[in-house]
Amino acid sequence: MTYDVLGPGGLDYLPCRYGASKLLFRGPLRELTEPYIAFIGGTETYGKFIRTPFPALIEDQLGRTAVNFGVPNAGIDVFTLEPTVLNATADAQVTVVQVMGAQNNSNRYYSVHPRRNDRFTSASNILKAIYPEVDFADFHFTRHLINRLANVSPGRFVKVRAELQTAWVARMSQLLNSIRGPTILLWFADHPPLVEADVLHNALRHDPLFVTREMLDRVAVHASELVEVVCSAEAANAGTAGMVFSDLEEPAAQHMKGPAAHAEVQRALVEAIEGLV
Repeated sequence: MTYDVLGPGGLDYLPCRYGASKLLFRGPLRELTEPYIAFIGGTETYGKFIRTPFPALIEDQLGRTAVNFGVPNAGIDVFTLEPTVLNATADAQVTVVQVMGAQNNSNRYYSVHPRRNDRFTSASNILKAIYPEVDFADFHFTRHLINRLANVSPGRFVKVRAELQTAWVARMSQLLNSIRGPTILLWFADHPPLVEADVLHNALRHDPLFVTREMLDRVAVHASELVEVVCSAEAANAGTAGMVFSDLEEPAAQHMKGPAAHAEVQRALVEAIEGLV
């Protein structure tokens, strides 16, 4: 395994804020007065453990400023509730929106933290009635919650998954419709979008969690273009080569996409962006 360590904290992401937002984004801080491309998304867009993530690669290739609004572990909620980001996209030449998982959004069954969407905050009375044997005080993260509910009762979990998928379609449509300029919806995963029948049997194995081909097609009509990037075998087999992390971050880094995968996104997005600017 190959990796770099930059001090005890690993990579310096040059965290910065835009406007009145309480969110910390990846730097360096960019001026929003000049033409720029905006990037919205989760951990991959942010570029966790990646020295030069795909927004920066695209900036280098096109010579156009890239503003990275990626948030680690983000759901759609963090952006629909953040006026600073939505206002910034209004002035962007193009906004790239990464497809994020369906588990990190508030819904009829549970609520998540408004800024740290992977944090579970409370269960609704409906969910408590469906799972009376579950103590929801045990959970702090949505992934832990989802796994427990699925293991306790796969049959009852079908209702939960359906609610998450319904909420995802509504929120992603809302987000895309809130962006006034051209938008590119980006699928970035190690597999193509699954059909619903496959999700039934592989519900917890594939990120972005629970997002199906049918769901993607429904929201893609609200974007200017859909770009699908499925990591190649070469990129997947590269493991953590070229990634930057501390010793304590190594387990998390092993589950992240590396520089080779980000280069594949760069190549796919550049053509789409050039067609819209």
